[in-house]
Order: sequence, then structure tokens, then C-alpha cells
Amino acid sequence: MAFTPPHFSQIYGSLTSLVFLGMIYKKPLEYINLKVFPSKLGKYLNKTYLNSVIMRIVETYSHLNGLEFLMVRKPELYQEIINTIKSINAEQLRTKISKEGRKNGMSLFSPIAINKALKEAFAKNNWNESRYSYYVTTDRKIMTKIMDMPLEQVLIENNKEPIYSYNQTDFVKDKVAVEVQFGKYSFVAYDLFVKHMMFFTGGVIDVGIEILPMKEMQKEMSSGIAYFEGEVYNLLRQGRGSPPVPLLIIGVAP
Repeated sequence: MAFTPPHFSQIYGSLTSLVFLGMIYKKPLEYINLKVFPSKLGKYLNKTYLNSVIMRIVETYSHLNGLEFLMVRKPELYQEIINTIKSINAEQLRTKISKEGRKNGMSLFSPIAINKALKEAFAKNNWNESRYSYYVTTDRKIMTKIMDMPLEQVLIENNKEPIYSYNQTDFVKDKVAVEVQFGKYSFVAYDLFVKHMMFFTGGVIDVGIEILPMKEMQKEMSSGIAYFEGEVYNLLRQGRGSPPVPLLIIGVAP
């Protein structure tokens, strides 16, 4: 006999019971044994409601008109970024089993899995990694001279032995850079004040985008992960003109 999707009242009652059990055992919903419900209904709920939670953009912060630039100059590209984020099934990225004190045994969102999923999603739309190469020097005069000089000339025209270095950003397309940052706090500051600014001053990008978890999502991750509200606060404390590069900070959550 074909399975008929349950009526809303059945779904509501079953989900209410699931939440109640989750509160009792302090476990995520996926830990609750759906066998307490009719098997077909349990499978339907699991497939339709519990394992299909899209990533959503909760909040954005525009620095030096980063968002406005995208909406006016590159609206199609901005919509592509939104669609890429929304294509991620967040619940499938809850793959890390915590070994931390209060969260011991809990299923948490995995930064590695999130980065991998977003990388694959952006790659489908031809977003690629980009590397900006440069030479390091402590001499300001030489630094100013070599910033716009081809790397080969640096080796020829300066007596001091240059130190080669580079910065790499996650995704670049049509002079827009996207960094997915579900790592430690210090990584975000490096992205905003070093990476994006260097790519901007080097003429590689016109605007930089930083994707961060909202606090509500960060609470379901390992400790030490940066989150949207905290990093926007840190940026606001620097003043309106710092860093001197147009940015869009995007806060996401399931």
C-alpha cells in the first residue's frame, strides 16, 4: 500500500513529542529513536523535516558600502552567492562528536565539513582559489617601489635578497573574494585586515566577503570558533574607515 503523507496535526504532534524527548535527554533530535512512532511516519519525518535544514543568511553587515556595491554593480553575482549558501544542507554537516566537557557526546557542526560543502558548492559556479604573491621587506622605500613591480624585476633591481611570500583566498570571481571562516577568532582578523586589504590594494578584488556562523550556530560547534556578532563588534570598534576596503560580513545559521 502506498504511503500517504501524514496530516499536519500528526506531524505537529509527533514533532512536539520529539522536542519533548530531546529536552529530557538533552540530545539533538537526530539521537531520538524514531521507532517510538509508526515506522513509516518516523521515516517520513526524518527524511522531510530533520535531515533537510537549509543554511540561511540571518544577518549582514556592510563596511564601506560593500553590500551596496554588490547590489548595484554585481547583482547577479550577489544572488549567486546567496543561492550557493542556501544550497547547503546544514543538518548533514553535524558530523563532529564532541569530547569537550559540557558538550561531551553531542553531535556538533563540523567546520571541516562546512568548508568542504561550501567549497564544492562555489566550485560548481566557477569560483576558484586565488593567490597574491609578493616580497617582504622592512625597508619602506623598497616596499613602496616593489608593490607595483613585477616579481621578476624585484630580484634584479634590489641588492637585498627579497623574501618571497603570498596570501591565498578561498574563492574569487569577477573581482569579488569570498572567505569562509568557521575557524578560530584570530583567523577572521587576518582575513579582514590582511588578506582582503592586500587583494584590494593589489587590484585583484573590488570587495571582500566574509561568511561567519551566527552565535546561535556557533553554540553548536567546538569552543573558540569566531561568530558574526562578535566579529562585527570588533570591526565597529576600529572606526568607520578601518580596514580601508569594502567588505560584506554575512552571518549564517541553519
